[in-house]
Amino acid sequence: MQLNISSLEEINTVAREFIQLMSDRRVFAFYGAMGAGKTSFIKAICEEMGVTDPVSSPTFSIVNEYASSKGEQIYHFDFYRINSPEEAFDFGYEDYFYSGAYCFIEWAERIENLLPHDCLSVYIEIEADNSRKVIF
Repeated sequence: MQLNISSLEEINTVAREFIQLMSDRRVFAFYGAMGAGKTSFIKAICEEMGVTDPVSSPTFSIVNEYASSKGEQIYHFDFYRINSPEEAFDFGYEDYFYSGAYCFIEWAERIENLLPHDCLSVYIEIEADNSRKVIF
């Protein structure tokens, strides 16, 4: 499946489409180059899910926690700063990934062997015209 984001003004519309297609999935692994828009897209998804707290990259904290307007837990991870998958054990990644809460994971390639088998991979690619392609 593929969605296209032509401009930043469209990102929330595309996020709504993505949410409708998520089905019953809870864990999402985001892949893309630095600056591809992983954080921006996750922020738009969270906004469309009714998160009212500020959504930002958890680069230094590794994980941020939000609640949707329906009271659902949402965890936003950024594994850019970890040096090995073993570091994920230190904060109990299993408690998050297998909690039934939504988990949006940036830099998932750094912990790929720890991802649940039903995790949905989401690739964000920058196009020549600076639009984005979201493939999952």
